[in-house]
Amino acid sequence: MPNKILYLEDDAHISEIAIMALEDFSDFNVRHCSHGSMAIETFRAYQPDLLLFDVMLPDIDGVETLRRIRQLPGGEHIPVIFMTAKVQKHEQQAYMDLGALSVIVKPFDALNLGDQIKSIWSARQTPSVLST
Repeated sequence: MPNKILYLEDDAHISEIAIMALEDFSDFNVRHCSHGSMAIETFRAYQPDLLLFDVMLPDIDGVETLRRIRQLPGGEHIPVIFMTAKVQKHEQQAYMDLGALSVIVKPFDALNLGDQIKSIWSARQTPSVLST
């Protein structure tokens, strides 16, 4: 199971709920970033086991942030899960094509978020799209 999650989300309300769900209910160690550029810098020092990225962000979107992290030492094969409100199948498939383990559709179920991530991690040989 992953222990350290680098979480990229610009919405303060969503991130507060997700962090509480992941840390308090699921015992993950979460480092939160609100901007893609911050996530890239944090990745270098934090060395997470898993990336949990929102897609739409004000500076560098989640996809571009992932591309830049994948160019860093240790980032080449870092597992990523995207969280997004974009529910079109072709959009979700595009994230899977980038190597995402899964796509969690917003709004997500905070009480089950940690269990979803644990389930995705356990089944990471088979990419999936999860909705609540």
